[in-house]
Amino acid sequence: MGASDTYLAIFLGDKTNPKTVAWNALPADEQKTKARAGMAAWKAWAQAHHGAIVDMGGPLGKTKKISERGVEDVSNALGGYMVVRAESPEAAAKLFENHPHFTIFPGESVEIMPVLPIPGG
Repeated sequence: MGASDTYLAIFLGDKTNPKTVAWNALPADEQKTKARAGMAAWKAWAQAHHGAIVDMGGPLGKTKKISERGVEDVSNALGGYMVVRAESPEAAAKLFENHPHFTIFPGESVEIMPVLPIPGG
């Protein structure tokens, strides 16, 4: 593995996505049962891929946007992150095929991007 073998995985899911709306409409006990199953599947996924996981990451909370205009609250589809190592972008992406984020939970996708060296660093 070379200098660009580290990848940031971003878990995405829009609050207005029909899957999310349906999930939120479930009775609390059913949602809790599905969430328990989803977390068990997520832990099993992490155990199966533990050699590739650099940073398990975690869920992301409410977003603050800071710009020259100041600080404001914004909403986006970012739900969580993880850092993995793989031989190529394709290999990194394959790690997340059939991930519980979107097969059990109402997440929409996982995006993979290389973590590049700092220019001139």
